[in-house]
Amino acid sequence: MRIRSWILCISLAARNCKAARGGIRLQRILSTFPRGLAGAGLLLLRIAVGVILFVQGTAYLMNWRDYGLGTRCLGVLAVASGISILIGYLPPFAALVAGLVIVSGNFLSLQMPSPHLFATRVAASLATCIVVALACLGPGAFSIDARLFGRREIVIPDASRLPKL
Repeated sequence: MRIRSWILCISLAARNCKAARGGIRLQRILSTFPRGLAGAGLLLLRIAVGVILFVQGTAYLMNWRDYGLGTRCLGVLAVASGISILIGYLPPFAALVAGLVIVSGNFLSLQMPSPHLFATRVAASLATCIVVALACLGPGAFSIDARLFGRREIVIPDASRLPKL
């Protein structure tokens, strides 16, 4: 039993995996959803980046006929990742998309709308650093992910108490 659970731990590449009482405990990607001041700080970061991405994506899509396909795709991705970061739904994936939107919008030679919020490389690099920090820290307690995937207690009954069929 211990060898199988040890092999399962290695195959799942999970940290803090223990075979305890015949079961396996795996650590999730986002193991904590901080509350209090830390959760409020994460909420503030998510609001700041989400609103800026939403505004920039909306600016990309306002006169969509004037811009090429690349700018339109950046607009759709910016709006989608901005909303996802804002509400806290799958923030690591949304932060990855947001980082790619910010970097590609700044470093590619695409036709950009007039309110280009990431016009300088300093603004783009700071926004990218904030997005990477959000991807590493997780959504916090005030998010949809905390509601859907938050900590729960799962009680598994002993095998001796199970009814025999």
